[in-house]
Amino acid sequence: MATVPRPAAPIQLLDLAAQHAPIQDELEAAVRQTLAEAAFIQGPAVGKFAQELSQYLGGAHVIPCANGTDALQLALMSLNLPAGAEVIVPAFTYVATLEAAAVLGLRPVPADVRPDTFNLAPAAVRAALTPRTGAIVAVHLFGQCADLLALRELADAHGVALIEDNAQAIGATFQPNPQETWLAGTVGEVGTTSFFPSKNLGGFGDGGALFTRDESRATYLRQLASHGQTRKYHHQHVGLNSRLDTLQAALLRVKLPHLPAWTAARQHVAARYDALLGGIPGIIISARDPRSTHVFHQYTITVADEPGRRDALQQHLHQHGVPSAVYYPLPVHQQPAYQYLGYRAGQFPVAERLCRTVLSLPIHPTLTEQEQVYIGEVLQAFGGGIAR
Repeated sequence: MATVPRPAAPIQLLDLAAQHAPIQDELEAAVRQTLAEAAFIQGPAVGKFAQELSQYLGGAHVIPCANGTDALQLALMSLNLPAGAEVIVPAFTYVATLEAAAVLGLRPVPADVRPDTFNLAPAAVRAALTPRTGAIVAVHLFGQCADLLALRELADAHGVALIEDNAQAIGATFQPNPQETWLAGTVGEVGTTSFFPSKNLGGFGDGGALFTRDESRATYLRQLASHGQTRKYHHQHVGLNSRLDTLQAALLRVKLPHLPAWTAARQHVAARYDALLGGIPGIIISARDPRSTHVFHQYTITVADEPGRRDALQQHLHQHGVPSAVYYPLPVHQQPAYQYLGYRAGQFPVAERLCRTVLSLPIHPTLTEQEQVYIGEVLQAFGGGIAR
């Protein structure tokens, strides 16, 4: 089938071991220092990491927390919305986006997404707004910013908050006009991220953070994340116990300076995929919003919307040693846990079609040209009807 030989080593969907190898000594030194300090909760590395990430994000306040889902919940808690208030979310997203609202007694309201970038469609958000809407959650899916200009304008015009779920797009930027550049996660009232190991800036366990440019909100978020304390043993608010472990912060401090280079490597890998996969029948490369950079948490294609076509492609890839993943196989409104919202199949056609047709290919900073050329030939063989 392929003129390029199959790589001797297995191709990895994400190769953290290879990514960490050049900084292994630094990582081990960070662990040793943390063990020596023995300050495992709110140790010095946590504050230092928050400061360094703040600098990376142009001075936005950074509030570390235990994980990305907690970050979303804390962001919504900081809005003090009344019970039953509506929170507009993408119909094509990970379930945590809805979960954070639902556990607070808020009502998730899905809105359909754009077929090209997979991000929230502003027209669908506009149609979903009601007098009960309290917030819009924009998920910067797969590494590309949602339409922050349109969503910020909609939020401002209707007096609702904009929350940015930036778990997949840390380091991405958005240009609302040629003279201005916005940093993903810092445009809404609150931005959130996850340091889950597979993220572009991933830890060695769970972790998360919140971002805001509002100092008073930053203070409030810190209190909410620490049992609602204004000072030790004095609890002004109902909060959570949501802390980033000192060990995770120490390790993330090692990784943060490498993030720009890793992002550039991901973008290089994506550009090579674009060149290799363009023109293959039945395979569509996702569109890029020219106002947004793309940090490629995932490189996601869509395949022809024919019964079984995506599954057949995934099996074909597997047979030839190429891993792949489906993010996400079921739209949120069809998840059993959210049937109580009352939505039906067919109400969000773009999200439903994407769940049938998306497929994410291996992408990481250490993916080699040989591996990519091989992947491209495997895909070309499938597109040309050769499945052997």
